[in-house]
Amino acid sequence: MMRLHFTHKLFKGGWSSVVTREVFVRPDASCVLLFDPRLKRVVLVEQIRVGVLLEGRSPWMLELVAGLQEEGEVPEAVARREALEEAGARVNAMKEISVYYPSPGGCNEKIHLFCGQVDATELGGIHGLEAEGEDILVRNIKLQDAYGLLDEGALDNSPVIMALMWLRQHQAQLEEEWGGAISEGSQ
Repeated sequence: MMRLHFTHKLFKGGWSSVVTREVFVRPDASCVLLFDPRLKRVVLVEQIRVGVLLEGRSPWMLELVAGLQEEGEVPEAVARREALEEAGARVNAMKEISVYYPSPGGCNEKIHLFCGQVDATELGGIHGLEAEGEDILVRNIKLQDAYGLLDEGALDNSPVIMALMWLRQHQAQLEEEWGGAISEGSQ
């Protein structure tokens, strides 16, 4: 956490008085929606999220594969590394969906949001790095079922909501581009 004291130009002209704000400083994150266009399936992960514990509800969330950027690492490499660690998935082609600030009023973190082409044939099971305390259940879901969860409001974190909304809009294009045989490293 950092406490900042600053002034800024006002829309009406002049300068503000000193404003104090606290900022949670975090590295950037990469999130990737794993999509198999041949099988019309997406791969999501379920894990415990401490931020939800304070609400008194189940802290288990269905979400995208995600991870924090390490020193010198590029966002796409983070997405590929985390897909392997969290879901046992090798990502072939990848599309950038968006780069955005999820909570700019109090955090400097940016999210790099991707959609990655995978072969979902045998993806599932329990994954994660024991050294990081990860206990991740991989969910291999029919695309239409994922859209149903989205429409019902059962998905409640911004990366998965944004990625599925984007996929719904771009599904036909990706199926045309990525359909057929998956080739390692294709773009």
